[in-house]
Amino acid sequence: MSEGKVLVIDDDEHVRTLVKMALLRGGYEVVTAENGAKGMQSLLMGDNPSTVAVIVCDIHMPEVNGTEAIAYFRSHLPSLPIIIMTGQPDYRYAAQMLRRRVVDYLVKPI
Repeated sequence: MSEGKVLVIDDDEHVRTLVKMALLRGGYEVVTAENGAKGMQSLLMGDNPSTVAVIVCDIHMPEVNGTEAIAYFRSHLPSLPIIIMTGQPDYRYAAQMLRRRVVDYLVKPI
């Protein structure tokens, strides 16, 4: 039995793979996307969005960045937990995201 489904969004393939492997070992089902646009597409056009338990999202990505993706997810799925991960920590930005109900802010390497 799965612990739940996690959507992992990061433009770095190695990070996506490592996070996915760790979550799979923890009993989670994992869906990945390489940028915010693909993450939005996979969440809303794929399986029922209510089956995703949490989103883990990088901030600095091409096309649609994490900030834009998070705003989109908040407007469509306001209660879905979101965890940010970034290799470029900015604690003022982290505080701003936490005020927007992001549940955690992780600094890479995780």
